[in-house]
Amino acid sequence: MSSETPPIQIRISNKRAYVWDVDDIATIRSRHHICGVLTGTLPHLSQQNVFLGVPLVLTPEETVLLVDIGAAVLVDDPNAHLQPSIPQLERWQQEQQESIKSQLTYAETKTAKESVHAGRATSEDAMRKRKEREERKKAEAAARAAALIEDGGPSGLLASASTDAATKPSPSPATSMIEPITSTPASEGSNIPFTASHTIVIPASSSNLEWYSPSACSYSTIASASEAGVWDYPSNLPERARCGVFKDLWKQGYFMGGGIKFGGEYLVYPGDPLRYHSHFAASVVDSPIASLRPMEIVAHGRLGTATKKAHLLCGWDDEKQEVSYLSIEWAGFG
Repeated sequence: MSSETPPIQIRISNKRAYVWDVDDIATIRSRHHICGVLTGTLPHLSQQNVFLGVPLVLTPEETVLLVDIGAAVLVDDPNAHLQPSIPQLERWQQEQQESIKSQLTYAETKTAKESVHAGRATSEDAMRKRKEREERKKAEAAARAAALIEDGGPSGLLASASTDAATKPSPSPATSMIEPITSTPASEGSNIPFTASHTIVIPASSSNLEWYSPSACSYSTIASASEAGVWDYPSNLPERARCGVFKDLWKQGYFMGGGIKFGGEYLVYPGDPLRYHSHFAASVVDSPIASLRPMEIVAHGRLGTATKKAHLLCGWDDEKQEVSYLSIEWAGFG
């Protein structure tokens, strides 16, 4: 890790590791071959889980690896938020009010423009419909007059006209008053007060808050974080085995993802998972003398072959700090 590049801040809360900065997420993936899992929902599409955003959640093995190589530090996030002072809260409140005012101004301007355009469209549409109705009435009257002339001559036409005039109801005052109101655009003469909602912006990262101070709560080693009670992984042999296997595969240039769907601890990719399919489903054996039942070997082999992968058994030697590998692939007979 270059001394000029500041270490990535991994924020720890309830013994889980989070990365909130988008640039840090890109650096972790492109430079350090660590993927993690995005878990944040999108503000306007909160009911879907196809496209997710910050924070990035790291597995314990990924977290330990980044700290061991000096690429990241652990931050005790709850304790990094200090008690804000009155002036700090006043400045924060002023920023929130300015944000709300700008949102309301923009929403009011946008609504006014849309109302003007909608009013014009409504007026033009009403005029067009009115013209069509008048033309249709003229055509019907002309057709009716022609039919009466053919049947009874001018006397029939006069009789029909007098009958229509007598039977046609006169427009009521309510009807004559309603028509102009409905045809008047909503933007003209409207006394309805403008109302608009606003969004309270909560920043994803607390780095911009004046009362956020991670410097006193940062730990550059797993041991120091463990002594402070912030982090406790790895704490036993199976956890040390998982960290050792993960780091050894990472050194060989592989990307790792969760492998529980395929019967292992990890999926092992030859490159970025966005570009490649995984070649192996890896299981960790925490001791070179651990027993392995024949049924497990058969199950791993068949499951790996059915998903077009080879199953990788990774044996960890805690004394030598070494990993041995054995791949299993189901072969057909005949």
